[in-house]
Amino acid sequence: AAEDQWTYQAVGAIGLGHSLLAAQPQVDAERIGITGISWGGYLTCIAAGVDARSRFAVSVYGCGFLGENSAWKQDVLARMGEDKRKRWLAQWDPAVYLPRAEMPFCWVTGTNDFAYPLDSLQKSHRLTAGEKTICVRVEMPHGHGGAGENPEEIRAFADSHLQGGEALTRVMGQRFENDRLWATFESARPIVRAELNFTRAEGFWPDRKYNILPATIEEGRVDAEVPPMTTVCFLNLFDDRNCAVSTEFVEP
Repeated sequence: AAEDQWTYQAVGAIGLGHSLLAAQPQVDAERIGITGISWGGYLTCIAAGVDARSRFAVSVYGCGFLGENSAWKQDVLARMGEDKRKRWLAQWDPAVYLPRAEMPFCWVTGTNDFAYPLDSLQKSHRLTAGEKTICVRVEMPHGHGGAGENPEEIRAFADSHLQGGEALTRVMGQRFENDRLWATFESARPIVRAELNFTRAEGFWPDRKYNILPATIEEGRVDAEVPPMTTVCFLNLFDDRNCAVSTEFVEP
């Protein structure tokens, strides 16, 4: 039964945890957010879609579309057999729930994440209905502890929604045309550098090596020439806190 599955129980526990926090006299019940790392990010995606109380959500690594590309596609999911796999994905893949997530959502990950690859993450963040922020670092390691907890973008995003802090940079638009990738942005803090991250590799996403080139910063706009034979590229904008905000990736 669904009630016996760990995902069901974990998401239920998250909801109870939110209620417990909200009931504390020293807690403002209207200023509670949710974040999780790896499987915690996976659960964050589902919880955000079934419980609208959180002011924001931050998923570190975790996303949906696990049946299309993930560390489990050729392993656990393959061993289930087609019927069980379809049933599991229909009940427990975050892609089922993300369209109902309307709170501001931040996605923090690395280019080479072994568990939740970039293509699945991009499909996931496109499903959410609210404001979204993407923070993709080149070769950000996957892990609990410092790797998943220390990115300053997590704290800055939370502070901007809970304590009136200055928001992360917002990408307002982007386009790839004439061998160039450009984006427009708004930022409360100075943008001190911008980079084009690109790879010429194909195939297995976690194995693709990314190169970094400087991008040109103008008033409210960044722009970079995309090298020949590029297969995937995106822009990163860094403010004076060294917080990175990314465009969506494109496949020229």
